[in-house]
Amino acid sequence: MTGIWGILNITPDSFSDGGRHMDPEKALAHAHRMRAEGANVIDVGGESTRPGAARVPVAEEQARVLPIVEALADSGIPVSIDTLNSETAVAAVQAGARIVNDVSGGLADERMLAAVAPTGADIAIGHWRGPSDDMYARAQYVRAAREVAGELRERIAAAAAAGIAPSRVIVDPGIGFAKSGEQNWEVLRGLDEIVALGSRVLIGTSRKRFLAETLAASSAPVSSVAGAAGASSVPVSTVVGTAGASSVPVSTVAGVPGAPPASSETGAVERQRRDLATAVTSVLAARAGAWAVRVHDVAATRDALAVLGAWDGEFPGR
Repeated sequence: MTGIWGILNITPDSFSDGGRHMDPEKALAHAHRMRAEGANVIDVGGESTRPGAARVPVAEEQARVLPIVEALADSGIPVSIDTLNSETAVAAVQAGARIVNDVSGGLADERMLAAVAPTGADIAIGHWRGPSDDMYARAQYVRAAREVAGELRERIAAAAAAGIAPSRVIVDPGIGFAKSGEQNWEVLRGLDEIVALGSRVLIGTSRKRFLAETLAASSAPVSSVAGAAGASSVPVSTVVGTAGASSVPVSTVAGVPGAPPASSETGAVERQRRDLATAVTSVLAARAGAWAVRVHDVAATRDALAVLGAWDGEFPGR
């Protein structure tokens, strides 16, 4: 069954949960909660990679993440370290991390691959074309899935040249990095090109802007959904499974031009809608051959994958 990586951002500026887990006790509590909900790995990051995010000094990044990595590893929880810095990667592995998750695939820090090689840790290599402040200018593709696969193949070769065996490599097509919304969907539709590389495939769509854009475009009332006979005209924004959800216009979804600032209530609805969309894309990625998915809402993804397993005849306890 496809694995689940639970996202733990120890950052003040991550796009969906920045500032929520800066307190170590809260961070550890959230990590243990995700583990209990079904996360196979906790992915700990101390630097936001959202578009336009400022870089964090290495010492500050390590002060954020190393105590958390060590505490989780000491409790037996598999940990990955989400970092662009080779120094942080090595320090985190020494603290107990089993996987280095580098969204740049070793391109942001040219020392990364050589530094990780002797540690024995696995490495997740992301597809990356440049820093977050200008990555969308680099979103030029003719056939996105094929080109992403080709560029990942080059990074697998670079890892091997640095001494990292292919068996230690995980590839991530970098959904949301240097790709437009349609290009993200094109890569997901062509996931077989990535799977064909032969490495384990990690997919991270969680709460990303292209999902919000898709949801915003789907503005029909629930009553228009096939099979909803007699359903009342309830705004799409209320379909989040939350009793008493307020009627929040679709136009308030983050990333939509002209949207007003989101209230905390609106933000919760946005997250729930994105989490639902994330669970759906995670199921589709699993069906396409993904080895693991990286998500904020572990429970929703666990349940969605369980339904997929039952659909395929894989029942718990058998």
